[in-house]
Amino acid sequence: MLSETLVKLLVCADDKESLLYIESENALFNPRTRRLYRIENGIPVMLIDQSTIVSEEEAARLSALPHRVTGTGQ
Repeated sequence: MLSETLVKLLVCADDKESLLYIESENALFNPRTRRLYRIENGIPVMLIDQSTIVSEEEAARLSALPHRVTGTGQ
């Protein structure tokens, strides 16, 4: 689980916009680019070259899961 402070600060390394924090998947997801960032041992791996581009079907599945929006900055 990520701290609330970290959730408020995190944005996508690619487009610098908000992400979906999907706690059940232990991941951060950008629905605009379909880029998935994994969280390892409570630490988000925010490197573009270590992220994954998911299929449209997987993007739809991830977007439908309960999530919180990151990058609110507050």
